[in-house]
Amino acid sequence: MNRRTAIQFMLAGASALALGGHRAALAQQGPVKIGFHAPLTGFAAADGKSAQLGAELAVAQANAAGGIGGRKIELDIIDDQGKPEQGVPVANRYIGEKHPVVVSGSYSGPTRAAAPVFHGASVPYISAYAIHPDITRSGNYVFRTSFMGEVQGRAGAKLVGEMLNKKKVVVITVNNDFGQALAAGFKEAAPKFGINIMKEYFFGMPDRQFGPLVASVKADNPEAIYASGYFFNAGPLVAQLRGAGVNVPIIGQEGYDGQKFIEIAGPAAEGVIITTSLDRDSKVPETVKFITEFEKANPGAKVDMVAASTHTATRVAIEALKKAGLTDRAKIREAIAATDMDASTGHISFNKLGEVKKAVQNQIVKDGRWRHHSVIDDPVLLAPPES
Repeated sequence: MNRRTAIQFMLAGASALALGGHRAALAQQGPVKIGFHAPLTGFAAADGKSAQLGAELAVAQANAAGGIGGRKIELDIIDDQGKPEQGVPVANRYIGEKHPVVVSGSYSGPTRAAAPVFHGASVPYISAYAIHPDITRSGNYVFRTSFMGEVQGRAGAKLVGEMLNKKKVVVITVNNDFGQALAAGFKEAAPKFGINIMKEYFFGMPDRQFGPLVASVKADNPEAIYASGYFFNAGPLVAQLRGAGVNVPIIGQEGYDGQKFIEIAGPAAEGVIITTSLDRDSKVPETVKFITEFEKANPGAKVDMVAASTHTATRVAIEALKKAGLTDRAKIREAIAATDMDASTGHISFNKLGEVKKAVQNQIVKDGRWRHHSVIDDPVLLAPPES
């Protein structure tokens, strides 16, 4: 071996040792942990499971691409049961464990309770799909990757009044934060699209039997119905409306979005249209990749809005950590605020309040599956509040 070759050999060996030492140091540091809570048991367990699967896919994809600075990413998962009283204990645990960012894969109750606690501790917090307006108003460390209820309600009015040209409308509202926010947005925009709201009916989260309500709606003889709800109460509501001979268009929202609604409503689901965040027939590469990889990783599962929105929120968190590092939460917050990316739910960015800016996807049930209906991409109509 000549002198030059020997030197090259030694340098290569030193480089390998240094690289090995770097990898060992990363391994000793352990994984990067992202806090994640969702309703994995209780009334919303199906949505919680979808949220978990969406977040886990985002983590798996990031780890396959090298993680964050060579370190693997892990979700630290808590079951909040969808209960508002779980929000503060969840937040306090994550704050105590010093996670750099936390994602909510849950409903408005626990997310709304946790948001001000995270802001107070300067921990960046991203809500995947909870819709209550007070969530982002908790402070500038809080963001949302799905629409606020009012924004989606305004889109529903455009869909009904302009795109479907239906003017005599009955509104049916689930009596909680979700339903009230959607109804407020719909009623705000209704006059712009010539909609006459004939009546508004209310029902409770536990309700599954709607006989008197259905009879009244049938007597109203509307041209269309705008009905909020979740798969577990919207399914029975739609089935009973159709069973009573009410055959006008029914327009729902992302609470319907999933195969469970179709299973519960049965044949009555055909033709139902919803405003949501996921286009199953999208040609956007990021969305196509998400749908393909989600259904490959979860045989038998059908992708839904909850999984897509939570995948998006988790990707936003991961990309921010890659840009800002793991220790300075103010820089992480700034990186989230500067998000401008193609995600599984479309192209997204945030306004000053931390609200997402993106188009609304309308889906319709055809042959037992959610399919593309139309898109609403009106930046004025869909503009979220700035404060």
